[in-house]
Amino acid sequence: MPKHPIARAMGSINFMSFVIISKYADGLPLYRQEKILLRHGGELSRTTLANWIIASAKQLQPLINLLREHQQAGNVIMADATRIQVLKEPDKPVTSDKYMWVTLGGPPDKQSVLFEYDPSRSQAVPLRLFDGFSGYLQTDGYARYSAACRENDITQLGCWDHARRKFKEAQKAQPKAKKGENSCPQKQIAQ
Repeated sequence: MPKHPIARAMGSINFMSFVIISKYADGLPLYRQEKILLRHGGELSRTTLANWIIASAKQLQPLINLLREHQQAGNVIMADATRIQVLKEPDKPVTSDKYMWVTLGGPPDKQSVLFEYDPSRSQAVPLRLFDGFSGYLQTDGYARYSAACRENDITQLGCWDHARRKFKEAQKAQPKAKKGENSCPQKQIAQ
């Protein structure tokens, strides 16, 4: 039998993979996975599940490094930092924001998605994530990406969805037309 990558873990490698995929690819939080297992007669705490993920991440770090290099072999990387709740982050209250930095990139026919947790949203994170990359970086326009773009000769691209939101917000901010008035300025001019 091959050696189990996580010493003293009672879960199989297949089951641990299932937990990781459920959490990151399917967006199923560990507390929900814990409840699903309980319904099926399993008694695994979310702490155990979290410990498996942490231990797996340490074992998989060389693979993650290769995937990061593979992403940077492409011309375009898309990135976004999403707020998440982490209950036991040292020196941070439960209510403070922590972030999952998600990147998609690599050669067009073999792209990969990577998740990188960091308790901060500082420019140090994109500097680390995009170190050595040169090409195009598509983001939401958050200013913290700018330093990584300057240092690595990266061309920053905007996101059409974020641009569209600004137009929608401007549209909502327009005063409402009074009854009987035309709400479209172009139509008013034409009349």
